[in-house]
Amino acid sequence: MSATKYRDFSKSLLDKDLLKSFPKIELHRHLEGTFDIDTLYELSVKNDLDTPRDKVAFKEYCQFPTNHKPDFLLFLAKFHNNWYDSHADIHKVIYNSVKKIKSEGIHYIELRFSPEHYSLKNNFDRLDIIDITLEAAQAAASETNLKIKYLLTFNRGKQSSEEMIKLYQTILKKNYDNIVGVDLAGDETNYPPELFESFFDVVHKEGIHKIDIHAGEICDSKQIWTSIDKLHATRIGHGISSYYDKELQKELIDRNINLCQCLISNYQTNAWSDSQNHPIGYNFNNGIPVSINSDDPTIQNASLVEDYYKVVDYLGFSLKDLVQINLNTIDAAFLNDIEKKTLKTAYLNDVDNFVKSV
Repeated sequence: MSATKYRDFSKSLLDKDLLKSFPKIELHRHLEGTFDIDTLYELSVKNDLDTPRDKVAFKEYCQFPTNHKPDFLLFLAKFHNNWYDSHADIHKVIYNSVKKIKSEGIHYIELRFSPEHYSLKNNFDRLDIIDITLEAAQAAASETNLKIKYLLTFNRGKQSSEEMIKLYQTILKKNYDNIVGVDLAGDETNYPPELFESFFDVVHKEGIHKIDIHAGEICDSKQIWTSIDKLHATRIGHGISSYYDKELQKELIDRNINLCQCLISNYQTNAWSDSQNHPIGYNFNNGIPVSINSDDPTIQNASLVEDYYKVVDYLGFSLKDLVQINLNTIDAAFLNDIEKKTLKTAYLNDVDNFVKSV
């Protein structure tokens, strides 16, 4: 399937309302970075948290400041995990948050979440958290006709490889059909991928879930190599440092390993401080598998639409380019070949309807 038929589209894409309605495939978004601000505010009041009661100040408490210079530590400081005093709190924020995803024009998403995140304050049972997350998210997705699958995120700074193995083996007993992958996230500087080789050997040997590793976001390309060769990654989160490694670029092409890149997040974390020359354009133009993603839209105070606007404005992406990068993104989805073919057909039908509507 090709995007060639869209090369003559002449309407300007520098229109956020237009881009909002353009169908999108997304593979790299954290549920914990997608939370609905209004729901978080309600929970903070209900649970008497030490947070601002003024709604403007509360929003600033939760989000990276607009027009602030890149600051990795400030970005990470916006991830709070003390919102939840009950299972009902968790269900509510997840349901309300996932319900809004479709409004960004998202046709299909692989949404990642960390059971550990919801459990740190009250030590909730991790399997209960997974059940609640899937129940709430699926209900919201069904109501909005959002196609969705899930990845489990394991945090390299919160869990040892042995702890990950223990939890994963417990999870396997539940047979969660909609969980298609396992993700390693967190502090890659102090917790490099080789520390988790034994865990991902288990995941790879089981053969149930595909592997996505955050690597090369702020560290050198060696971490990407290790993630591919030792941790069996078939997809890389961010992978910014691959820009400086020609041999790695060839490897990514040869093995069809997609770099899930996030322009606004990469700027705010200082992974790549020049948004106008983000490597996603270089990667796409040179045949390196790459996708456009949001990462943590609530924290960034910017939806996926903003990332699309930047690739059009700064990097000159045409409609044909946007369609093609989304078709490439489907190739990188953690689906089987039949599911990918079905998704491509449905996606292109949505694109045709988009073109007709404008």
